[in-house]
Amino acid sequence: MSYTNLSKMNFDVTDEQKNFLDNVDKACKSIRAHETQCYLEEKSNDMLVPEFGKIGMLGCPISKKYGGLGYDILTYAFALERIGREGNAIRTFFSVHVSIGQMVLQNWADEEQKKRYLPQTTSGKSIMAFALTEPDAGSDPGSMTTKFEEQGDNFILNGKKHWVGNGTFAKVMTTYARGPDGRISAFIVDTDSKGFHAEEMKNKMGLLSIKNAEITFQNCVVPKKNLLGTKGKGLSIAYSALIDGRLSVAAGAIGVMKDCLDESITHSQKRQQHGSALAKKQLIQEHLSSMILNIESSRWLVYRTAVARQKLHDYVETLKEKDTNWQEKLNREDKEYSMLRGKADRLAAIAKLHSTNAAFDCANRAVQIFGSFGYQKTSRVARHFLDSRAIMIYEGANEVLKLKLASLELGDKYQAY
Repeated sequence: MSYTNLSKMNFDVTDEQKNFLDNVDKACKSIRAHETQCYLEEKSNDMLVPEFGKIGMLGCPISKKYGGLGYDILTYAFALERIGREGNAIRTFFSVHVSIGQMVLQNWADEEQKKRYLPQTTSGKSIMAFALTEPDAGSDPGSMTTKFEEQGDNFILNGKKHWVGNGTFAKVMTTYARGPDGRISAFIVDTDSKGFHAEEMKNKMGLLSIKNAEITFQNCVVPKKNLLGTKGKGLSIAYSALIDGRLSVAAGAIGVMKDCLDESITHSQKRQQHGSALAKKQLIQEHLSSMILNIESSRWLVYRTAVARQKLHDYVETLKEKDTNWQEKLNREDKEYSMLRGKADRLAAIAKLHSTNAAFDCANRAVQIFGSFGYQKTSRVARHFLDSRAIMIYEGANEVLKLKLASLELGDKYQAY
């Protein structure tokens, strides 16, 4: 008996996707040895921008109109999955520059802002950052204390942000501040602006080749033309950015798991203990089978999320073409938009929660398989172990994501925050 194939969720790659992903793979291999050295010396990998810039990865999901490749979000997720095998530090660079950097501008900036900033970032001449978290406002960005006031043709920002990825060398970043009326707005900030100061945050446990900064805005001058989106709607923009951030973290986590599995298989086949290869030990095989299960379960969650996020993107882009007041329409709670965004938000939370827990579990198992060899930062599995601890915290702490998912099912009156 034959069946008609009605599925619209086909994750097979096209020839164009395969060529691009082959280029991503080559770029990853070309920087691998240098990344190891940079990680051990705790310095930024200066090969990232030139090597990945050659293949267009610095603007993978950004419209060709602004110098990007114009690829869909699933293709971008595939690329991040491959990059994740090289470590969360490298993947974090792309998450910050693209997912919560460029994509925020592509989604919310006006045309003049896009033309001014996106071509510089897709070419690699300018690197982006995203400044939301504060010393006393992490999982609850609504409690931020950074403030702004209007002064002539400018906004004046005062406050602090910290754990800003790419923050020590980014030329442009999006940030968020509270106005005199208590509402939060979003801004595009040039890092050479008067009153802007960045200082590297040191003594991190992992992610040693990505630089995080504490940002101080001290009467920082931001032109009014750099307001991002509608004044007072900044928190909505920030939350939409976190959908893309969580998806990118989850996609990279799959790569981490795959590298842990590959390294563990190679080591366990070569390592002899008690008269036979480690790979023949039943408890070692239990570790390997758990890694395989983690990889496959995470992979389908991530891919499904990418498809949902693409549908949201397509709907908004269609709305932009039809209605010049598209932001006002979205602010009035357009029902289709709310449904599509809610689905993407929920799936991104699930994918991030599951994949990051799974990545840390795989890294932990890999270190155990390696034994003492896995307890040195010179080993890839040790670096994955250190870095994977961080991804359970940023882009939404996993405990908060659990509450978020439960609250979505129970309804607003049962929020546990």
